[in-house]
Amino acid sequence: MGMESGDAQLPLIHHHHHQASSASGVHHSKPFNWKAPALILAFEFLESIAYAGISLNLVVYLGTVLHGTTASNAANVDTWNGTTFLTPFLGAILADTYWGKYKTIAISIVFYLTGLLVITASAIIPSLQPAPCNGSSCPPATGFQYFVFFTALYLISVGTGGVKSALLPFGGDQYDDSDLEESKKKQSFFSLFFIAINLGVFISGTVVVWIQQNVAWSLGFGISSICLIVATVAFVAGTPLYRVQLPTGSPLKSVVMVFVASFKKRKVEVPADSALLYEGDDADLSNGQSVKLAHTDGFRCLDKAAVVLEEAEEMKEDGSMVCSVTQVEEVKIVLRMLPIWVTSVLYAASLGQTATTFVQQGNAMNTRIGPLSVPAASLNSAEVIFMMVWVVFQDSVVIPIARRYTGNPSGLTQLQRMGVGRLLAVPALAVAAMLETWRLRSVRGGGNLSIAWQLPQFVVLACSDVFCGIAQLEFFYSEAPVSMRSLCSAFSFLALSLGYYVNSFVVSMVAAVTTAGGAKGWLPADLNDGHLDYYFWLWTGISAVNFVVYAAFAKNYTVKKLAVPLPHPH
Repeated sequence: MGMESGDAQLPLIHHHHHQASSASGVHHSKPFNWKAPALILAFEFLESIAYAGISLNLVVYLGTVLHGTTASNAANVDTWNGTTFLTPFLGAILADTYWGKYKTIAISIVFYLTGLLVITASAIIPSLQPAPCNGSSCPPATGFQYFVFFTALYLISVGTGGVKSALLPFGGDQYDDSDLEESKKKQSFFSLFFIAINLGVFISGTVVVWIQQNVAWSLGFGISSICLIVATVAFVAGTPLYRVQLPTGSPLKSVVMVFVASFKKRKVEVPADSALLYEGDDADLSNGQSVKLAHTDGFRCLDKAAVVLEEAEEMKEDGSMVCSVTQVEEVKIVLRMLPIWVTSVLYAASLGQTATTFVQQGNAMNTRIGPLSVPAASLNSAEVIFMMVWVVFQDSVVIPIARRYTGNPSGLTQLQRMGVGRLLAVPALAVAAMLETWRLRSVRGGGNLSIAWQLPQFVVLACSDVFCGIAQLEFFYSEAPVSMRSLCSAFSFLALSLGYYVNSFVVSMVAAVTTAGGAKGWLPADLNDGHLDYYFWLWTGISAVNFVVYAAFAKNYTVKKLAVPLPHPH
C-alpha cells in the first residue's frame, strides 16, 4: 500500500521528558501483514478453549473431586468468576499506562500457564486430591489441597485478565485507520474475534467437558494447558510481525486532572469561540499518537479546564491548572460512553437467560427428538452454530444491502447495529414467554411439548447477539481515546459479567416477592407449579425499556472527531 509515503506527512513529535520514543513512528514503520491478526485470532480461539475448559465445569470438579458442599462450591465459583472479570482492569491499566499491550499479554501468559500446569498436576498427583468416596463417606479436601487448587485458579484469573484486556485492542492496533483498505479489514477482524471466543467456548462445552466427566479430569485440564502452550508458541513466534504502540503517560491521571482543573476554575467563563481554548503542543499529547481531538459541544463545564488564565501563565509549568482540549475531549468521550455501557449491562443480563432459565425450561420439556435424547444445555452449543451462520449472513447479505441504502461504507453504524441487537432481544424473550404459557397449558392437559420448540428463541437471540456483540467490541475500541483502548475494551467484557450479577439479583428479587405469604412463586423447583412465563414477560419489559433508553442516548451521541485529519497514504 506504500505506507512509507504516508509517513512523510506525519507531524514531527517533539521529544519530551516523559515521552516514550515516537509511538506513532513505531506504528507505521512496519507494512501490514495479515499473519499478525491471524496469530492473534488463533491465540484468542485457543485461549477461549483453555479458559472455558476450566470455568464451565468448575462447580462439578469442586463437588465430585474435592467434595465441597453445594453452597460453598457455588460461593467459590461466584467469587472466582467475579475476580476473573475484575482482573482485566488491572491488566488494562498496566497496558495503557506502563507496559503496553504486547508486554502485558506476554507477562500474563506466564501466570496463566503456571496456573494451568499446576491445576493439571493437581488432577494427576493423588496426594493433591482427597481420597475417592468410600460408599457414602467422602473425605473432604485438606487445607493444603484446597490451597494448591485455588492458588492455581487465581493464577489463571490473573493471566486471563491480562490477556482479555490487551489482546483485542492489540489486534485492532495491527490495522492502520488512515488506510481505507485496512480499516475495512479491521471490521472483519472484530467479527472473527467474536467468532473465535464463541467457537472456543463451544468446543470446550462439548468436547472438553465430556472428556473431563467421562475419561479423566487430568486429560481435560491437560487439553486446556496444551491449547495455551500452542497459543503461546505461536504468539511469541509472531513477535517480529506485530505493530507495537507504547503507552505515554497515565490516562487515568489525565482524567483526574481535567476534573480537578475544571473544579478549581468553576467560576471562569468559557469563551464563546472554542479556538481560544488551550490546544496543547504536540509534545503534551497524552496519547503520543499525535492525534488531536476536535472540540465538541456538550459538557461545557469541563471546557473550563482548557481555559487559559492570563495570571496563571506561570502555573502552567506544573500542568495542574490548564488541560488541553484533547484531554478534555477524552474525558467527554468516556462520559458519553457510560450511559451506552450501562444499557449494555442490562442487555447482557437479558442474554444471560440462555444459560440459565432457557435451560431450565428445556429440561421441563420433552427432550427426545426422534431417536436422540437432547441435553437441554446443548441448545447453547447449537446457538453458537446459529451465530456463525448469522455472522456470515450479516457480512454477505445485511451489510451490502444496508450499504446501498445508507451510503455508509460499513453499511450500518456501530450504534445502529447495537440498536438492532438490543431491539431483537425483546421479541426473543416474548417468544420464550409465550412458549412457556403454551407448555404449562399442555402439561395440564397431560401432554408435553418437544424441546425443538425452543429453537426460535435461540435463533433470534443468536441474531441479536451477533448484531450487538460484534458492534460493541468495535465501539468500545474505536470510540475510545487512543490512550485508553485497553481500559475501554475491558469495560465491554465487564458488562458481560455484571450481566450475570444483575441476573442473579433479579432472580432473587422475583423469588422473594413472589413467594411471600407461602406461595410457590414464579420460579419453584418444579417449573410446572410456577410461572416462568411471567418471569420472561418481566425480562421482555426490561429489555424494551432498555432499548428505549439506549435509543435516546444513541440518537444524541456525538461521535469522536479528530482535529487534524490523518494523512492518507498515497
